[in-house]
Amino acid sequence: MKSSPPEQNPLNPKKARKRLGWLAGLRSSFLTGLVVIAPIGMTVWLIWTAIGWVDGFVLPFVPDPYQPDVLVNRFFGDPDGEPIKVNVRGVGVVVFLLFTILVGWVAKGFIGRSLLRWAEAAVEGVPVVRSVYAGLKQIAETVFSQSNDAKFDKACLVQYPRTGIWAIAFVSTQTKGEVNRKVPRDDALVSIFLPTTPNPTSGFLLFVPEADVIYLDMTVEDAAKLVISAGLVNPPDRNPNDPVPLPIREKRDA
Repeated sequence: MKSSPPEQNPLNPKKARKRLGWLAGLRSSFLTGLVVIAPIGMTVWLIWTAIGWVDGFVLPFVPDPYQPDVLVNRFFGDPDGEPIKVNVRGVGVVVFLLFTILVGWVAKGFIGRSLLRWAEAAVEGVPVVRSVYAGLKQIAETVFSQSNDAKFDKACLVQYPRTGIWAIAFVSTQTKGEVNRKVPRDDALVSIFLPTTPNPTSGFLLFVPEADVIYLDMTVEDAAKLVISAGLVNPPDRNPNDPVPLPIREKRDA
């Protein structure tokens, strides 16, 4: 007499582990795909949104005869047919770039400089507007300046908010003016920007003696990634063979 096969236990540990392993593989593949797709998608979305914002701001200032729809229908449209509708992202960006280049070209000339001086003199007579304009002008000159001094060219470490705790910061310039003259110290004074995490656009302006600053070999871009990711994205070590500094206690004993 042929014996019947034993009943399969639905709660078999081996099958349960196999099923869980399959689900873990799916989860790992999903997370890997998310890591690949998310930065690309966010970058495309931000660029697309920025282009649309510029288009929506610039195109209303373009005269009606020169709107993209009007130009396309004028040269390629059928007078007796339906009008061609054009919705091309980036037209406003192109107009903005051309207009900015034209303004910059005019501003470099004698007439342009004279007009700018006259306009700034007129703005100086308006109490609230002059303060806003002066602040925005200084920021624009600092951000868009073509000189090598007006940019974050180095990443560094400083002890903040107390001794023994280190934070990443960006070196701005050598401190100048009244602050440099009145701060007591034995070394040169450095102006640094200490960003917050994960939003590096806000932070603190610190004036630190250069002896208390540790310059890093990583680029400013790599340091910014480290700050934005809250330490999750570590840039490659450019000099892994450099000796590790001794702790303060060991230095004292030596």
